Amino acid sequence: MVRIDAAAVGAVVLTLGITAAAAQGADADLVKRGQYLVTAGDCVACHTAPGGKPFAGNYVLNTPIGKIRTPNLTPDKETGLGNWTEEDFARAMHEGITKDGSYLYPAFPFAWYTKVTREDVKAIFAYLQSLDPVREVRQASEIPFPFNIRTALITWRTAFFTAGEFKPDPNASAEVNRGAYLVEGLGHCGMCHNENKIVGNSGLAGKLGGGVIDGWYAPNITPDGHQGIGGWSDEQVVTYLKSGAAPGNQPGVAAGPMRQTIEESLSKMTDADLKAMVAYLRTQKAKETYKVKDVQAFDQVGAPGAGTYLSYCSSCHKPDGQGVPGAIPALAGNTSVQAEGPETVIRVILGGLGAQAGYAPMPAVGAGMTDSQVADVTDYIRNSWGNRAPVIQDRGVVSAAREQTRTMLVGNAPCGEVSSPELAKAFDGAGAAEALKDLKPEDFIPKIDELLPRIKSAAGGLKDEEIVNGLTSRFCQIGRDNPLYEKVGWHSVIGSFGSVVYSQLKNPEKRADTGLKPGAPKPN
Repeated sequence: MVRIDAAAVGAVVLTLGITAAAAQGADADLVKRGQYLVTAGDCVACHTAPGGKPFAGNYVLNTPIGKIRTPNLTPDKETGLGNWTEEDFARAMHEGITKDGSYLYPAFPFAWYTKVTREDVKAIFAYLQSLDPVREVRQASEIPFPFNIRTALITWRTAFFTAGEFKPDPNASAEVNRGAYLVEGLGHCGMCHNENKIVGNSGLAGKLGGGVIDGWYAPNITPDGHQGIGGWSDEQVVTYLKSGAAPGNQPGVAAGPMRQTIEESLSKMTDADLKAMVAYLRTQKAKETYKVKDVQAFDQVGAPGAGTYLSYCSSCHKPDGQGVPGAIPALAGNTSVQAEGPETVIRVILGGLGAQAGYAPMPAVGAGMTDSQVADVTDYIRNSWGNRAPVIQDRGVVSAAREQTRTMLVGNAPCGEVSSPELAKAFDGAGAAEALKDLKPEDFIPKIDELLPRIKSAAGGLKDEEIVNGLTSRFCQIGRDNPLYEKVGWHSVIGSFGSVVYSQLKNPEKRADTGLKPGAPKPN
């Protein structure tokens, strides 16, 4: 007869329990690390369609070869990564080859992701597999012949792609190597900031010298003092990456894809990693991506665009381009304004900006300008007060940008959503819906005066920009189709509304005599 030792059995059961718990804990740690890495790579940006579920794909990438719709990264077995193995995923990341053996288009930044370590790839895959499965069938991409033949990508791969994990520089510090790993790997910064996009991450890409992406201009981020980050302190660059605005004497507010990257990715990274990225960027060769030209026409009275600037811009940005510290960014000395390409300046003029990092929202003033006025004032801004940048050669860039610009502030895009349930509840409790209904522009100030104390009391702890953007979105939802605003123009109405909300939050003592009229510039 076999005798069972109860103590021994208990010890085995206890050991198995401890082992299982340890394994479960290790898996949780792996998933948590993967979540951070996915955030660092800003995967959600390209794998979430407007109004769609996070990571479920079908976001449209406009590329030189056509429109590519991104795949579903959730673990759905039919439409996502549910049937993928870690090996399949690693092959896609490191070699740009999908599960069925076909080549991936370089719109997926595998030329950068090839540098990600296998351990980090494992963590990323673990996190993606932990997501709730979403059934989202990938819609067909719109790629004309011959680019729709994936086997033809072998030519591109042979010329411009080299596989291989990141190798630390033995002569660099641990901080610089960490920054290099993030910038050249997961962060894939060159995907936007390289001069030549079509050649991937190769030596022909014009590394980090700036270039056009999706109708915006991603600026030079080398240490050049005029066109890059050479004139910025480390603290200023880190703060910009964290918040979208730089402190001190370096004006700059993030717009377009960079703003989205900051909100979804960079703002959630550790200060140590952001400092490491800046340390690495400091080691790069400073590049002057354009030669300063003679543009003396902008340094005299009656310069092209001067009248437009004085009419539409100077009340906020001031005649000398200095803006209002902490409220309206300066244009004078602004390195983003002086980038090689004018696209970002044009898009901001046309589409406006929401409030961010303590700065006021900017109305979509360009919606009321002609293309010629937009072009002239863009050249004026980029070449006045000591600024120097290339003038616009092809005025068609403005009409193309106008066609691409879709924002709530223009009125040709859906109204924004209120950022948090807490804020939405505060709006409801304050009676915002009733107060904003049929609200005449001349009544903006007294009505907002009534609302803001109740909103701030109910939504304590929220940033001013969250209240400004949220209340502007709520006003849009309630009022955009109201015939009351037809004569004035929606871009003027909503621009004035957002400006008044910001002004009343920041300077309540001035609220009595602002005398704001529909479409007028915001008070400071």
